Amino acid sequence: MARHKNNIKLDAINKKILSITHLQSDISNQDLADKVGLSPSACFQRVKALKDAGYFVSFHTDLDLNRLVEHLLAYVEFTLENNNLDNRRAFEAEINKYPEFMDCLRITGDTDYIAFTCCSNTQSLNMLIDEISSNEKAKIKTVKTRIILERSKWYLGYPLEKLKWVDD
Repeated sequence: MARHKNNIKLDAINKKILSITHLQSDISNQDLADKVGLSPSACFQRVKALKDAGYFVSFHTDLDLNRLVEHLLAYVEFTLENNNLDNRRAFEAEINKYPEFMDCLRITGDTDYIAFTCCSNTQSLNMLIDEISSNEKAKIKTVKTRIILERSKWYLGYPLEKLKWVDD
């Protein structure tokens, strides 16, 4: 989770800038300025202030993996030996060492964590699971793997228009 650097007022224009750039990170400053009704200079200053304040966590491009590489997507569920703070910190430190685990969430229920994973094939996924589950520092009790057969819907950004802004 990103740390707040400082807060700036999220007025209607700043909210619009965040909503647009969240879904179109490659939008030109001119196009963004046109969409939010500002001059390019004023828009640039607003975006810079939002970046400096830490509202933007990162920028990335969603790639069409099917056209680029052989890959296998899976969700991997982890249950720890003990769900205490020290074990959670140890697990999180270890899983962060593996770039194949692209997203890892602590969840409620019988499973402690679920991770979204991308590997070349089932063999490499199995080797990855064997490696992390045999890592004593990770404090893993059980692992369940759920291979993704088809992407019916993909993450296309947060539904900001359906969420309540913190300062409202």
